[in-house]
Amino acid sequence: MVRRRPLALPLCALVCVFAACGDDDALPRDASPPIDAARPDAGPPELDPCAEPAGPFAPLAPRCRQLVDEDGRVVFLRGVNARVEGLFDVSFDDGRVTLEPIPPFGSSDAARMRALGLNVLRLPINWSGLEPLDTTPPTYSAAYVDTLARVVDDCRAAGIYVLIDWHEDAYSKEIGEDGAPLWAIDPPPTTLLEGPLTDLGERRVSAQAGAAFATFFGDGASGERLRDRFAQAAAHVAERFVGDDAVVGYEIYNEPIALDANVRRLNEVVGAAIRAVDAAHPIFFEPPVIPRSITDSAQRPATPFALPGSVYSPHVYTLAFTATDAQRMSFTRHTLDGSHANAVREATAWGSALFVGEWGYDPSGTRAEDYYATQVDLFDEHGESWAYWVWKEQSQGSWGLHSFDAATGAWTERPMVRRALSRPRAERVAGWPRFMRYDPAARRFELRFDGDPALTAPTELYVPEPADFASSFALSCDGVAVDAPREASTGLVAVSCPGAGSHTLVLEAR
Repeated sequence: MVRRRPLALPLCALVCVFAACGDDDALPRDASPPIDAARPDAGPPELDPCAEPAGPFAPLAPRCRQLVDEDGRVVFLRGVNARVEGLFDVSFDDGRVTLEPIPPFGSSDAARMRALGLNVLRLPINWSGLEPLDTTPPTYSAAYVDTLARVVDDCRAAGIYVLIDWHEDAYSKEIGEDGAPLWAIDPPPTTLLEGPLTDLGERRVSAQAGAAFATFFGDGASGERLRDRFAQAAAHVAERFVGDDAVVGYEIYNEPIALDANVRRLNEVVGAAIRAVDAAHPIFFEPPVIPRSITDSAQRPATPFALPGSVYSPHVYTLAFTATDAQRMSFTRHTLDGSHANAVREATAWGSALFVGEWGYDPSGTRAEDYYATQVDLFDEHGESWAYWVWKEQSQGSWGLHSFDAATGAWTERPMVRRALSRPRAERVAGWPRFMRYDPAARRFELRFDGDPALTAPTELYVPEPADFASSFALSCDGVAVDAPREASTGLVAVSCPGAGSHTLVLEAR
């Protein structure tokens, strides 16, 4: 995850870290719209149709830019990231001060996520927590994997998928925030750091972090050894979850800092190691973070991702960190649209499904409510799955769906954020989605899709709790009223619109 506050360091410093990992030739980028551009809002265009079949992957299989379940329905993942105590490794055993407090996560958190219409948890885990020591053969912490399995079990019980995300920020907790163990930092650090973590921006662009990234992603023997050990660690975790339908997949590496070719090499090497032990789960992968976070775009590849069943997983933080106050005051829908359009083009070039692994904005920031509402609109417009940053955070920028009271230790949901994330949406579509939009003023959601007679499972819509939507609602399919009960624990309603051809489902508040 990128820094949780406006950048305090000059842009050139970030570029220098990126350039340290390879040559500084300019890379071709997708063209993003000017920051102050505007366009008339004529409504979202239809999503592209899809002619390709789904592959043999589970529990969800990539098909064009979407994911489909075992019944053939398109599944939209709408979820949240959560740093979890015992998994997000930021403490030390040598007397150094812990970097930051990490909230616990339990069954009540998972149940509340599901009640809010969130169906996926992107769960950061750290190499340092799994393999703290350099041994031959590698030794992994059974307790760490058990903690991971416990969180997966809590999410399974609530009906939530888990995306296991190999996470790093500034390479390692020893020199940054989280990621690799001390033994995997090459060259060895000259200074070990501790908490409290008040200087993450500086750590990200430090010489220590830059050198570690350069080695890990580089062409030398040490980089090759470290990548191989990381791939073995990822495969070890994957072995634990073979056949587990609560796990939606594995994300290779959070926010890599290297050139495109070097990041691709890591993603494909680690992905292949995982596939060697788990042939079914999809592989999620990211582009280099610096161009994506600075230009809202990443390089489009000349060839698709090497492993089938892949999911492209960029982050979308337009305006969140580098914008001026004037830009935040004047942004339009079109200002935010460019990153989404670029992500769609990039996923298409990779031949992968699309999942935006992180997006967010300071909940107390300038025009935050407009920002949240517009981003969620654009995710629907482009048919994107996503995970919001973050569930609970009492450090750094204190972002997230919850606020924290240090005096009482209480977490409280932020109503604005909750309403933005918990709104009517399509979760599973028995056909191919072509258009979806929620009108908050009219409290009306519309979904249009191409029906498939071979699909017998119903379409499922999420209906928010009465406080965020309405005490009662009406459903119709192709203009005909439908009586479908709302499941209290999940907010889901199941609607069947059988037959081929175009169908229109409408959900309206009464």
